[in-house]
Formats: sequence, C-alpha cells, structure tokens
Amino acid sequence: MQTITVEELKSRLDAGEKLNVIDVREPNEHAQFNIGGTLIPLGQIMSMQIDDLNGLEDQELIVYCRSGNRSAQACLFLETMGFKHCINLMGGMNAWEDQFGNKNA
Repeated sequence: MQTITVEELKSRLDAGEKLNVIDVREPNEHAQFNIGGTLIPLGQIMSMQIDDLNGLEDQELIVYCRSGNRSAQACLFLETMGFKHCINLMGGMNAWEDQFGNKNA
C-alpha cells in the first residue's frame, strides 16, 4: 500500500487532476466535512458492496478516513480484491484540518 500526504493530495486537487478519491468514513462524518471523495463506508468495502469502484481496478484510488486507520484497512482489503494502486491518505481528515482547516476542497 502506498501513502500520500495531505499536502501532496491538495496540490494534485488544486492542479485539477482527475483523481479517484474515496471516503471510507460514515455518512454523518462525510456530511460534516469532506474533500469531495466518493462516500463508500468501510463496512460496505468489507462486505464487497463496491459497485462504484467497478472498472477502477487498474487506476489509482486515493482512500481517506478520519485518521488514516480505516482507510489503511480499506486499501489492504481492496488490494486483496485486485485493486492495484490503492493509496492511503496519511493522517486522514484530522491531518487535512490541521493543515488547511475544515474547508472542503
């Protein structure tokens, strides 16, 4: 599993790169603050309810949660399912808020 820092991700988002960003937090966490990622809670990934990811097996997936723990679990699980380029956002939304505040991307 690869990792990315919040600074690297923000730079790529600001540059307008088309990224596959996945939020594995719960819907209430996503509603409070998010950076535009597609919401697929960790529980759905663990139960293989990942229709939104069909066709992305060979593409880069940047996965985030609140602190980086759930997203690391999601990356490991997705890799066992054949996703080749899962990248965990180090520190998750906690690190994003520490660095940039709680403004959406």
